[in-house]
Amino acid sequence: MAMTPTPRRVLAEAVLVTVVATLVALTVNALRADGLPLLARAPYQTLVPCPEPGGPVTPLAPTSPLLRSSRSFVVDARERADFARGHLAGAVNLGYDWLDPVPEEELAALARAIAASGAARVVVYGDGGRPDSGEHLGREISARGIKNVHVVEGGAAAVLAEAPP
Repeated sequence: MAMTPTPRRVLAEAVLVTVVATLVALTVNALRADGLPLLARAPYQTLVPCPEPGGPVTPLAPTSPLLRSSRSFVVDARERADFARGHLAGAVNLGYDWLDPVPEEELAALARAIAASGAARVVVYGDGGRPDSGEHLGREISARGIKNVHVVEGGAAAVLAEAPP
């Protein structure tokens, strides 16, 4: 006749197996030259910067003649109301919002307009904050295969301060 193990015996055997397995693992780890450290040698970095999505952009000073060149396609990444209050002559507006992505069809239409313009470069300016809406929209444009994308340092405030009267 077979005896049914008691819950106490099952628990005792589980604890024994766990202790033996832990001791074996610690011994093997200690004997290995490249064993895992049991204590961190340095504090762990818990906040890791996320990689920036999109393609490359080149910073551009607001005083650069490239900003006002006829060979530049200029994009204002601020909201429509801000664009309406003042913008660089000839700039195209496509507002960039962190929480509400630009619709795919609007980005595709902008990329087509840039390609059709024959411009040598794209210059984007945004709100100038950190993070800058212009820089992020510029990365979106660059990720679509548009080359030679620049973002104005300081954003609209810097651009409009340098605009001729």
